[in-house]
Amino acid sequence: MYASSKTAEPALSGIQRITRGLHVDLPEVWVRFLLAIVGLVLAFAAALFSTVSRESGNLWATLILASAALLLAVIVGLTTVPYLARRVSAAHLRDAFDYDVTRVGIFYVIAILLVAIPALNTGNNLLYIIVAAMLAAILVSGFASALVLRELELDVRLPEHVFATRPTLGRIVLHNPRRWLPSFSISVTAHNQERTASHWNWMPATFAFPPGRPPEKQWIKLPDRKLRRVRTSEPATDILEGSAYFPYIPADDVLKADLELRFDRRGRYQQDSFTLATRFPFAFLTKSRRISLAREIIVYPRVDPTDDFFEVLPLITGEFEIFARGRGYDLYRIREYMPEDSARHVDWKATAKSGSLKVREFSREDERKLRIVFDNLASGVVSEAAYEDAVRLAASLSWHFARANTEISFAAQGYQGGPDIYRFLAYLAVVKPEPASSVVEQLQASDEYNIILTARPRGTIPTALWASSYFVFIGQEKSGSKSGSPA
Repeated sequence: MYASSKTAEPALSGIQRITRGLHVDLPEVWVRFLLAIVGLVLAFAAALFSTVSRESGNLWATLILASAALLLAVIVGLTTVPYLARRVSAAHLRDAFDYDVTRVGIFYVIAILLVAIPALNTGNNLLYIIVAAMLAAILVSGFASALVLRELELDVRLPEHVFATRPTLGRIVLHNPRRWLPSFSISVTAHNQERTASHWNWMPATFAFPPGRPPEKQWIKLPDRKLRRVRTSEPATDILEGSAYFPYIPADDVLKADLELRFDRRGRYQQDSFTLATRFPFAFLTKSRRISLAREIIVYPRVDPTDDFFEVLPLITGEFEIFARGRGYDLYRIREYMPEDSARHVDWKATAKSGSLKVREFSREDERKLRIVFDNLASGVVSEAAYEDAVRLAASLSWHFARANTEISFAAQGYQGGPDIYRFLAYLAVVKPEPASSVVEQLQASDEYNIILTARPRGTIPTALWASSYFVFIGQEKSGSKSGSPA
């Protein structure tokens, strides 16, 4: 078999079929333009004849001709304007300006209609002049608002380190590069900062009679269903939630505004674009200009002390001090003997002089080494709240010991940031439960004291780690176990 040499022709629009039938070779845009002109001429003629019919007292002719003029204008608008709008570069249009009609603009349009209807009925020239002036005010408003937004340059400067729930300041910088023309009433906001969706859904309800009475006084109660609009909102990850307002930006000048930023959750927040908006000069329209400007910020977990933090910190500090004492060669102090002290540190001379057992403590600053280990776990092992509490506890402990000038290091699945506290906090900011081999298996005994947050059962912990580690068991009632106590 041989393939047919005929190829399917693309579908033709109604306008193209008419021009082909009339044997006229004109582009479709020109045909639509000419048809729009013809339609508007016919609408104008119908409007004139409706005026003549009204003056002659023919009510029905006036009604029919006026309706025909309105119908022709609507047809021209629906068939021509969308087609021409589609031919405009959509990307350029979106990057230029968007329009939103304000409440003032709606009332203003209603006022125009209230003046235009008597003008058409009476033919009063003064009313026509008033309508024309009101329409011209809308055009002037659109032109002026576009003019004050054009060529403005925006920069958003964010802080380097941000913690969840802690207010911080971001800076909005707006530059007007024009030499002579200032800008007025400019607002800087996030682009599409609210993501909401709605859908209709049948919801359970109760049919009660008589309505409006308390439930105990209603005679009839039947199960029912009602169709309601359900609104769902996606968790926002935008950086800006508020707006910065600049009432006046002089020509060739730079203005700055500080905006408070507050993030309730840890994580990565991104903003791809921002919006410059204005209602200048008459507030009929809110004209906005989208500016593509990518910004990203990492929000660290909260490091404020919690109940869990205050519960485990004294235990960890005590175990850490016991682990660090006696590991150096410099005498720290002579003190009373404690049951957990080793007999080899007893100072017999001091014991003989005082009559009670005395021990020597040795300490070196470079021996105070601490390693915080976050053993990430798979999804579903513990609840989301328990996981978030563990992340927050790891961040709080890291922040506490880093500020105490302790030589600290970190370990976790996929973490390669070294001893930098901010890199570890950035890791905790975006960490999520995921299946991976336990990092506890990879730990080797060393001169570092370990604080290990894990969800592994106690019986699976390597024995060598118990002597030099404090364990926080995620999602378990007995969450902490000190060194040397595997049970």
